[in-house]
Amino acid sequence: MGNTQEKIPFGERVKKAIGVKGDFKTAILPMINYSYANMYMGGAGYIMNMYFQVFLTLAVNLDPKQAGIVIMISTLWDAVTDPVMGIVTDRTRSKYGRHRRYLLWGLLPMIISYTLLWNGFGFDGNKNFGATMAYYILVCMLYKTAYTIIGVPHTAMLPQLAPEYDLRTQYNSMGYLFNSAGMVPSFIITAAILAAFGSNNDVTPDSKLAFLIIGFALSMFYGVAVFLTFKTTREPSSLGMVNPPLDVRGIINEYVQVFRNKSFRQYFFMSVAYQFSTGFYSNSKIYYIRYLANQYPFYVLHNTISGIAEAGAFPLNYALTMKHGKKKCGSIVTPLMVAGLAIGLFMQPAGEGRSKLIWVALMVLSMILYSFGMSGLGFVSTNVFPDLTDVDEAITGRRREGVLSTFNTLIKKSVGGLMAAFVGFILSDFGLVTGTTVTDYEKATGTLYPQTSSAVFGIRVCVAIIPIVAAIIALILLHRFKMTKNDHTMIRAAVATKHKYGAVALTEEEERAFKAVSGQDFENTWLGKSEEGAVPHTLEMNDDGEYLILLELDEERKKLIEEQKAAEKAKAHTEK
Repeated sequence: MGNTQEKIPFGERVKKAIGVKGDFKTAILPMINYSYANMYMGGAGYIMNMYFQVFLTLAVNLDPKQAGIVIMISTLWDAVTDPVMGIVTDRTRSKYGRHRRYLLWGLLPMIISYTLLWNGFGFDGNKNFGATMAYYILVCMLYKTAYTIIGVPHTAMLPQLAPEYDLRTQYNSMGYLFNSAGMVPSFIITAAILAAFGSNNDVTPDSKLAFLIIGFALSMFYGVAVFLTFKTTREPSSLGMVNPPLDVRGIINEYVQVFRNKSFRQYFFMSVAYQFSTGFYSNSKIYYIRYLANQYPFYVLHNTISGIAEAGAFPLNYALTMKHGKKKCGSIVTPLMVAGLAIGLFMQPAGEGRSKLIWVALMVLSMILYSFGMSGLGFVSTNVFPDLTDVDEAITGRRREGVLSTFNTLIKKSVGGLMAAFVGFILSDFGLVTGTTVTDYEKATGTLYPQTSSAVFGIRVCVAIIPIVAAIIALILLHRFKMTKNDHTMIRAAVATKHKYGAVALTEEEERAFKAVSGQDFENTWLGKSEEGAVPHTLEMNDDGEYLILLELDEERKKLIEEQKAAEKAKAHTEK
């Protein structure tokens, strides 16, 4: 007797197994289109963390403190440009949407500035450290401005493209994969060019030409990725948006209001602690491997293993998130990060023979544990952020993705930059020696430069002690974060109901949940205030507990996007 059941296609079975919802054309392809730009943001940041500090201290001959000052000053500039860009995108009225066109406008500044980052035009810290620092400060400021023009709108676009709780996880997961897709080619290009110029085992002033070629090649690669997102992503028109008047007090108030949101406050401090931990580690890892562990010939190997371990954690993080919510993977996976960091407390220089194999193997284990565990809190931070914009809208009555995304990018960039400065100051104060003094000694003797015990302890402070404390604090703050999928869905339903009817009524249980997430009494928020003459509506749900009004509005949104696409095609056809 034949099998009468309809056979499910293999692709559909795979999607069901991993929890992906929607078909390729309407769900998966838009995620891919949005995520191309992640290849730039993941790849560029990865190479900067791996090599920029090395480039400044070993190729350009700035000492760690001077290199830290370069990054710190450019970070202060970043603190100015990010909030401005957030307000600009939130108030942009365009038929193409509020965010998309800035990706195109940021392309040329990004390509130019990223190339200049790796070209010193003959500047040398040993000959004229003042001019060398000034050049790199200006170039870093230009690069951070270009990154802001692209990064803030790209991040702010996500809550609008993916309004649903689980859909946002899918978008962020696709972005996570494209981060890796940017990191791997970036690493291969960098390693191949350094090897071609004989700089794969050591970085010296003779490596400058290799880094210039790396900068240009990578900037072109990243430019293509950003352009693809601009070209293929669509946003609803914002021409009908009404902006309130804006003055200095209004600008300040825009950001003060963000902290009325309890969920944002919890997220903010958790993310700061997490970035504090990873920032200290990433900015001191090169000194950890080179001077503490004496394993610089394995630098490429260790970073390759780190990348594989981080990417390998993705399936587990995604599965835990889809099944148990957005906090679970951080709680389960992050302790491995602490274990990996703890190895730095007792790591010793690799000698020869069996001793060398043991210490190299221990370093490999450290890289695997840290990178696998670090991905947990990173996954939580990325997936939680878009939901905060809906809570903010319930409080203020406005969509302010740009303002909130400013804090998201500001945390990642500013804290990372400040950590680079702190690492430089700490290592210099503990007596770490870098530059030609080290390279000349090692070339002449063929042995590792004998750093003092104080300098070695300074490395342990930066690569293990401070990151461990910060990671534990981040875990504690993660435990205090309360918003669940049900809370988020209820808030979206309430916002949609208020927009449609002018007033919304919540049950006592829903009001308690709203206050726990927002930190505000319902009646003191935009959501709790009724428009004149409006009759409050309760939240409508079907037999499965789904909010019907949300589903209806999402269908209207999809229809609007399709109408916009059709209008653009018709216009293009007419122009031809």
